[in-house]
Amino acid sequence: MKLEDLPKAYEPKEHEEEIYRLWETSGFFNPDALPDAAARKKTYCIMMAPPNITGSLHVGHALENVISDILIRRKRMEGYKTLFLPGKDHAGIAGQHAVEKELKKEGKTRHSLGREKFLERAWEYMREIGSNIDQELKRLGLSVDWSRSRFTMDEAYQHAVEQVFLHYYKEGYIYRGKRVVNWCSRCRTTISDLEVEYTEEAGSLYHITYGPLELATARPETKLGDTALAVNSRDARYEEYVGKEITIQSVDPSVSRAKAPKLKDIKIKVVADEAADPQFGTGVIKVTPAHDLADFGIWERHQDIPIIKIIGEDGRMNENVGLRFEGLTVAEAREQIIKDLETLGLMVKIEDYKHSVARCSRCETVIEPLLSDQWFVSMKKLAEKSTFAIRKNQVEFIPENRRDMMLEWGKNIRDWNISRQLWWGHRIPAWHCACQDEQKNWHIGLTQPTEPCKKCKKQFEQTTDVLDTWFSSALWPFVTLGWPDETEDFKTYYPTALISSARDIFFIWIFRMLFSGLEFTGKVPFKTIYTHAVVLDKSGRKMSKSKGNVVDPMKLIDVYGIDTTRFGLIWQAMGTQDIHWSDDPLKAGKKFLNKIWNSSRFVLARVGLEERALKRPRATRPHVKKIFAALDKTSKEVCGLLESFEFGAALHTLYDFYWHDFCDIFIEEAKRDESAEVKNALFFVLASSLKLMHPFVPFVTEHIWTLMPIAHKRLLIVEEI
Repeated sequence: MKLEDLPKAYEPKEHEEEIYRLWETSGFFNPDALPDAAARKKTYCIMMAPPNITGSLHVGHALENVISDILIRRKRMEGYKTLFLPGKDHAGIAGQHAVEKELKKEGKTRHSLGREKFLERAWEYMREIGSNIDQELKRLGLSVDWSRSRFTMDEAYQHAVEQVFLHYYKEGYIYRGKRVVNWCSRCRTTISDLEVEYTEEAGSLYHITYGPLELATARPETKLGDTALAVNSRDARYEEYVGKEITIQSVDPSVSRAKAPKLKDIKIKVVADEAADPQFGTGVIKVTPAHDLADFGIWERHQDIPIIKIIGEDGRMNENVGLRFEGLTVAEAREQIIKDLETLGLMVKIEDYKHSVARCSRCETVIEPLLSDQWFVSMKKLAEKSTFAIRKNQVEFIPENRRDMMLEWGKNIRDWNISRQLWWGHRIPAWHCACQDEQKNWHIGLTQPTEPCKKCKKQFEQTTDVLDTWFSSALWPFVTLGWPDETEDFKTYYPTALISSARDIFFIWIFRMLFSGLEFTGKVPFKTIYTHAVVLDKSGRKMSKSKGNVVDPMKLIDVYGIDTTRFGLIWQAMGTQDIHWSDDPLKAGKKFLNKIWNSSRFVLARVGLEERALKRPRATRPHVKKIFAALDKTSKEVCGLLESFEFGAALHTLYDFYWHDFCDIFIEEAKRDESAEVKNALFFVLASSLKLMHPFVPFVTEHIWTLMPIAHKRLLIVEEI
């Protein structure tokens, strides 16, 4: 082979798409099509954390999936029967919000379309976006088995979700009840804790006279729903009031807004509760059980105090607040009651106060904690399944400190609100009659009851509520393998080897997959839980579109290519410490790829086109012995670092070996020593290096491998490492 036959610079765009097609055509992403598949007794399976089917992949998705792909490629080369299973999540509220945004451009709403037509539009949108996401995953070079791709709204997946719901209901885990939930008045649904974003905002702390006491609150408008006061049992200042009713003066809600405010005496009980912090404000807190989660907890511990719901699902004050406030938004009611309290002499003082405000992550509407009838999963027994498995070390945590954090979260877990007031999602298999009672008659099942309700004589109708997205994604590790059927995939690959997750969904997703797997399969769903780093901007801030600091991995690929983008991601992934993003490693990665290319050109030109067996040659010369020793040391270190999930350190080790030991030292010595021994050593070390580097930079290594004159050569993706 002549040196001039190969271009002097490596151009990734000329090869990456072609190489990915080569891999797909080979079928080697499918474990059943691997060479000697039947002889591969050890299996290794990773389920892709399914990205939401609502847009594009972000840099966190890229990091997470490249890490998984490195592990899969390495294990495949080690002789494992590997399955990297891809998929997408229907994303519930995010999915519906995305479709509604598209409808808004046309001057339409979901209500103007109706449920059936809206769902048709949703499916059209999801197919289009889902195809785009698949292309982006391919552009990351992921060696996933596309033939096994799953979607949480697939027909088989929906069937499994229904079976799980019916099981939980039959076993007494699912119930319908009143609880305080996160409510978005814009989206008109409950939302999960993960869909709430907290921002620190400037506000005020209002000191208000409550009869003989004074308290401080950031939400004076909820005064209209106060049903108790709470103090700490250890706070000596208020011992005489505990357990007693006191008379407080308040705004008379029966007076219209057109008239001046008047006072009204109200009796209210003082309870002792640990939720009251003696160090906050005056140590006295107002208890509004219908509109604050902590206050609802106080009500659960002191159920002799009443509950008054004063804010409706539209975010406005309801009929329980009287003429003066009914119909006002929460912000308007706050402004009105502040004025009234000042006029009536009940406002002691107002202080500047920074506090955390909860907003819907989709529409940025301020979240209202709201008492609502919803479907819940009782968590005590299910949580114990997860915590038992964790304590018994049935799962490994990387990093290990996540174990104690998970146990603590499980200990304090609340019952899980699983119902959402959406149209897009898994519709709850629950049927209700037309009774107007507080608690409707409910029938649980997959089909409509044939007989009407005995009380109202009306036919049962299925609830329009759907299940929380996390209800279906909690089943991901085993439903994707065919459960509830005992499929070959389920028997072969379950439990899976690893699940990779960012910190923000560590508890809400991982913990639920744990107890779901144990409940329905009797086994933990994965052997290792890896929590990867969070990619922040260069200033250490969380990336968001509103801040304009988002790094788009597809744009990086457009500029640098896939291998260089993968290099830049992993180079910065040192342990599980958060990454402060920098483009510098991508520039270094581009130089490294050219170093690999040019060194390979030199070796190929030196050894020629004659095919040779890939075996370790005999070493007699000191510099050959030295490079073989360095190769062995590097191979061992990289193996150990990957086993301990030190991806960045493994890449740094490979970089140092290849650039310095091989290129700077051995190749320079080889230019002065043209012996057959050195020529054979050049060839062997290059081939071995390509194998080691392949999981990290698969395209350039595969392309060079196709040029290597190796007898009985296979694609590098399935070469034995």
